[in-house]
Amino acid sequence: MNPFVYLNSNNDTAIVAFGQHASFEWNSQSKWSDVDNFINDFKGHYIFSSLSYDLKNDIENLVSNHPLAVEFPKALFFVPEYVVEVKGSNYQFLAGLDDDSSKSILHEFLRNIESPIEKNSIQLVPTLTKDRYIEKVNALLHHIQHGDIYEVTFCQNYLGNGNISSPESLYGALNKRTAAPFSTFFKWNHSYLMSASPERFLQRTNDRIITQPIKGTIRRGHSKQEDQQLKENLRNDPKELAENVMIVDLVRNDLSKIAKKESVVVDELFGVYTFETVHQLISTVAAEVKDNCSFSSILKALFPMGSMTGAPKISAMKLIEKYEDFQRGLFSGSVGYIEPSGDFNFNVVIRSILYDDIHKRIACPVGSAITILANPEQEYNECLLKVDAMLSVLNGES
Repeated sequence: MNPFVYLNSNNDTAIVAFGQHASFEWNSQSKWSDVDNFINDFKGHYIFSSLSYDLKNDIENLVSNHPLAVEFPKALFFVPEYVVEVKGSNYQFLAGLDDDSSKSILHEFLRNIESPIEKNSIQLVPTLTKDRYIEKVNALLHHIQHGDIYEVTFCQNYLGNGNISSPESLYGALNKRTAAPFSTFFKWNHSYLMSASPERFLQRTNDRIITQPIKGTIRRGHSKQEDQQLKENLRNDPKELAENVMIVDLVRNDLSKIAKKESVVVDELFGVYTFETVHQLISTVAAEVKDNCSFSSILKALFPMGSMTGAPKISAMKLIEKYEDFQRGLFSGSVGYIEPSGDFNFNVVIRSILYDDIHKRIACPVGSAITILANPEQEYNECLLKVDAMLSVLNGES
């Protein structure tokens, strides 16, 4: 049944949505009022959404001219027929009837997530050689040295072809391997997203909105002692701290566009969070939203998220288009949902496998933040670290 979304928001509770009662898909004729009208028309319902990075072109005067490997809508909002909250082996239908048909669909999906993945040999190849990657990073460093930007999130794409017989079990294996708090499975037509995202884009609770940019990554240690030392290294690394605080400043500025006066605050700066495969530097920025501020106003102020662009944001996005060789699509975008109350929760689509079941194309984009202190060789190795989990599960390693 299409579409199908599985959002894991805290590793204890997941939200599953399937079926389609109504939808709005962004096209070349769409207006921002169309988004708000759709949300208002279905106020009191769950509305799920995917937002591709290239929606930037409809927010600013930007373009995306590179090839796109796996296609999703530029922006999609849909009211599912069924919404289910899953906690361990227990579940509760939040929307739709829990009849035999819907329960059968849910149980089959959850069984598939737990099923073993097939042993296969899918080879993904980066679209940039290491030498070409380093050449491009050095060119971006030249822009930084000349004051064009302060920071840019530069990405490369791993591409391949092959048949993924069960995207659900592949997602399950990826989720188990990473235990990422914002992991997502999303199916739309013949395109799949299997994401192990550790990052929240936006969460609204009543009039309070938070965003939690991740900037700063280091591997896990092989022992408790090494692991603790690596955390300390991350917490005190001038380059990692600089890239994080630059994005915090950018996010503070973005939030100020839709926030009540003097309400923007940094709840946490440079928090070190540990995941299965990496340690991350995460900051939390919050604000009180202005009265009667529409969803589209919030989106236009904050999207794309600063952690995936750089600073200044527009200049960084122009250089991303110049130096990257692929269209990001849903990567660097977001998947999330709006609750019946109007509160919402959206992730950042990173650490992800994207799959086109018709053309059998597979893409795994990864990137890192380039600042004046960046070492191109180390940035390349950071990309290898981030893509490792996806490549492993694609080859049947649980």
